[in-house]
Amino acid sequence: MFDSFNRRINYLRISVTDRCNLRCSYCMPEEGITMLRHEDILSFEEISTVVRIAATMGIDKVRITGGEPLVRKGIPGLVAMLAAIEGIKDLALTTNGQLLETYAQPLAEAGLHRVNISLDTVDADRYRELTRGGDISHVVKGIVAAKKAGLHPIKLNCVVEQSSDETDAQGVRFFATQMGLDVRFIHRMDLHTGSFSIVEGGTGGDCARCNRLRLTADGKLKPCLFSNLEYDVRALGAEEAIRQALQHKPQSGKKNDTGEFYNIGG
Repeated sequence: MFDSFNRRINYLRISVTDRCNLRCSYCMPEEGITMLRHEDILSFEEISTVVRIAATMGIDKVRITGGEPLVRKGIPGLVAMLAAIEGIKDLALTTNGQLLETYAQPLAEAGLHRVNISLDTVDADRYRELTRGGDISHVVKGIVAAKKAGLHPIKLNCVVEQSSDETDAQGVRFFATQMGLDVRFIHRMDLHTGSFSIVEGGTGGDCARCNRLRLTADGKLKPCLFSNLEYDVRALGAEEAIRQALQHKPQSGKKNDTGEFYNIGG
């Protein structure tokens, strides 16, 4: 399917929770957040219905995000549901890696193809500081488990302040080379001021090539991360929400006054 600017839209990113087991300084306030009510969060059945309809309209690539998706109870079950949908050719998940050692094999068995892991430094103390308490050893063990489970490719998402030449970023690059992993450098973004740029090693942030829609954990379909536009799949139905998101998808991002990275999925 194509939007009004003739961009082929085939990618749906799905936030399954606004909860996270870390408090990364660029993503979530130290004091935490006011979390969604349980009844406001889409069930796995509702998510599966949206994806099934989206697949008939041209979506063939799906990524599960959060918050931290692995804190959502039963997430391998959702993966199995999505993997069984005809037309979905690429099923991925983004995680901070803290729980990946436990879930890598069940996720692979459920039908997950690949995984992206957030890693902004390889220095244990610096990692603990940036994530406000995270343990980098869990990330490394998760990477090993993901490789053993056959998830491929494994990509590292590294947020940088200004450049991939920064010390922390270079450490992540060297680690990725040693481990045989891909790495993407994501310049720090600000939804509320509209600050974003093209991802190094990826396509995110390149508005002219944007191929994605985003579904929030509470069922809002967003045509653009840097826009306040959203269409409720519960109120409109999945097909109509998708049609409206396509029709109103902006040519380029501006700013988002209402959302946050932890509840949209980045």
